[in-house]
Amino acid sequence: MKKTFFNIIVVSYNAGDKLIDTIESIRRQTFTEYRILVKDGMSTDGSIEKLKSKYEVGKDLILVESCDSGIYHAMNIAASYLEEKIISMRAIDQDAENIDEVKLLRAGEEPAYIFFLNCGDTFRDENVLRDVHDAIIERNSKEGTTLPAIYYGDIFDCSTGNRIHSNPKIDDHACYRNLPSHQACFYDERLVYKNPFELRYKVRADYEQFLRCYYRDKASTFYIPRIVADYEGGGFSDQNKKLSEEERKEIIKLYLTGAQIRKYDLIRVLTLSKLRTALAENKITAGIYNKIKSAIYRLKEK
Repeated sequence: MKKTFFNIIVVSYNAGDKLIDTIESIRRQTFTEYRILVKDGMSTDGSIEKLKSKYEVGKDLILVESCDSGIYHAMNIAASYLEEKIISMRAIDQDAENIDEVKLLRAGEEPAYIFFLNCGDTFRDENVLRDVHDAIIERNSKEGTTLPAIYYGDIFDCSTGNRIHSNPKIDDHACYRNLPSHQACFYDERLVYKNPFELRYKVRADYEQFLRCYYRDKASTFYIPRIVADYEGGGFSDQNKKLSEEERKEIIKLYLTGAQIRKYDLIRVLTLSKLRTALAENKITAGIYNKIKSAIYRLKEK
């Protein structure tokens, strides 16, 4: 299996035409050094048969069909599949006797970047991968960093019709509550392979994974000011907001001190968090709210 710059993982289960819509948005990309891995949970709606009839499976589009216990488990299976295939390929190339000694990256080699694109979500336009690739290469050439990194941008929320600007600076306060959506994040492959999703979290496993990469693996973060994906909305986390908040509170205790949490809890109350959330989710007020939020982020970045 050849090495590519991007590995795009799409998890599906009875997704219908949404699977094809998502794949098409990837296929339209002007930057073509990518691989698509579709992890399907044994769909019964004919979507996988349609996929097989429309695309050549096995080259730049890999299909893994197996049962799983949910979206995060499926993502872990997909990532493990990629890692095993890459290591096996390297072992053959190096004629290695012990596969455990085979390194994921050769000296001086650029890592690949993993992106999770949910069924129903699509890339914003045909130049997303080109722009992200160029931003990564430019930053690496300027800073010469070898530390694993997370690159992220913004998303477009189709349910409200508004751009959701990500926090341009990741710090303790951002980690408390304002992390970018995972539909906007490109992870260095080393971070994903080392940090699988923690399956005890049903809604917020991606949040915990980001914090683990940031705090424990010291991953650097870099904001790219462009919309990465159109987010369909109405997913599992949106439908389970109470559980989402319960998991967030549990997770943040693993990475921030009690004093920090109390401080940010107070700030949240004083800045009318519940009102801001209502404004952000209302189709009428979301546009104005996000413009104000974006202006604040621009000031913060300066």
